[in-house]
Amino acid sequence: MRSPRLAEAARRNLTAYGLLSAALLCFALFSWWPIIRGLLLSFQQVDFVNEPTWVGLANFERLFADPLFGVAWRNTVLFTVLALLLGFVVPFVTAVVLNEMRHARGYFRLLVYLPVMLPPVVTSLLWKWFYNPGPGLFNDGLRAVGAPPLNWLDSGDTAMISLVIVSTWANMGSATLIYLAALQTVPGELYEAAELDGAGLWRRLWHVTVPQTRFVLVILLLMQVVATMQVFTEPYVMTGGGPEDSTLTVLLLLYRYAFVYNDFGTASAMSLLLFVVLGVFSAAYVRLTKGRS
Repeated sequence: MRSPRLAEAARRNLTAYGLLSAALLCFALFSWWPIIRGLLLSFQQVDFVNEPTWVGLANFERLFADPLFGVAWRNTVLFTVLALLLGFVVPFVTAVVLNEMRHARGYFRLLVYLPVMLPPVVTSLLWKWFYNPGPGLFNDGLRAVGAPPLNWLDSGDTAMISLVIVSTWANMGSATLIYLAALQTVPGELYEAAELDGAGLWRRLWHVTVPQTRFVLVILLLMQVVATMQVFTEPYVMTGGGPEDSTLTVLLLLYRYAFVYNDFGTASAMSLLLFVVLGVFSAAYVRLTKGRS
């Protein structure tokens, strides 16, 4: 009796593995193999003209000796911190405001989410025109109120925060909707009890809203760290890493190594370091979500 059952189970498993094989093949070709190939390239001298040669840790030594390596990491960390201060707080506050609205809520949700629909390059070019020191929209507004114009992207004092503003505006829609969904799961009885105790708006926000949504807050915080440390489009399109490398990020320097210096080995070494750093935050994300489930 056991033999037919085992045969039936084997046929079911074989069918399941057959259906999964296409997905596994795609992952193997487009995810796992590039990771393995990049790991190998980080220990080789590769220019795709000559045959690759094994150089061991020479690529990492060359990378650590480059003064721009520290500059790129410092700028990336600065961008991440500034992006979290704006990109973490602004969407949450916006979600709280939308959650309190009683009229035209759907319209404002769509309005907040619209920037996410724009391609990143289009967004960067649009804001580059806004920041234009001549006919740019922002400087026209400053002139209209009698304030002096600013060199938004041409000054090391304002270039980084200008990029952070663009990134926050372009990406806040998704985070806002996630926060809004989390806010709608908070029991209304908690707010009623807080009001009966005399809690004002800010106390209700701090003692009810934040504790009830802390899991979503932490998860989005980790996701935003991973995303902002991979910033590339805004500095590449809007500043090219300038002025004076004040907006040079890790991915932008990696791009220069690969496609400007034609040094794919050092570029792969840099990508491996970034992979390790982001892997720490990704592991924290997996641990938190696993514990929650």
